[in-house]
Amino acid sequence: MKVLVTGGARSGKSAFAERYAAKLAPEGIYIATAQAYDDEMRQRIEQHRQERAERGFRWTTREEPYDLAGALRELAAQQRPEAGPAPGPAPAAEESGRLGRVVLVDCLTLWLSNRLLEREGEAEAERRVEALIEELAQAFADYSGALVLVTNEVGYGLVPEYKLGRQFRDLSGRMNQRLAQAADQVFLVTAGIPIELKSRQYFI
Repeated sequence: MKVLVTGGARSGKSAFAERYAAKLAPEGIYIATAQAYDDEMRQRIEQHRQERAERGFRWTTREEPYDLAGALRELAAQQRPEAGPAPGPAPAAEESGRLGRVVLVDCLTLWLSNRLLEREGEAEAERRVEALIEELAQAFADYSGALVLVTNEVGYGLVPEYKLGRQFRDLSGRMNQRLAQAADQVFLVTAGIPIELKSRQYFI
């Protein structure tokens, strides 16, 4: 099960993603992309850690601000069984989803910001970051376990004044579209209310 959760700032998307992930497996790996550049950000990160612990679900936290695709490939290899399937009937789809650990990535737009800032001022920076997005999308599509990605909708406001801001907005939109294509479910969270979109999409 591959799930993409999107929404605006303080929409409730992360809390929903954590609750939904807890339904998919008995424990999880939380991949955090945030970097503590200042005291305020360090406080935010610590608050999120405490809130996760208080909810009672067992998370193993892994910080990965840059190589998300590599992290997903590594986790996929760890979940791959060494031998063939055990004898007996195959588990039902709902049961098989709970055999491993769910992976939750929060969030993709912070990862994108890290990657874009890493290449600020480089020639063809936008094209290079697009290649990284495609690498991530492929790792997402190839992942066979339970995986939940959290992202942001950043294009609803004013057009950013600076080039870097416009690049970030455009890359975020393209990234979300690409990952939504590979997802089994896509949730939009607004005012704390999640709506599943992919089952309602209109085809032309």
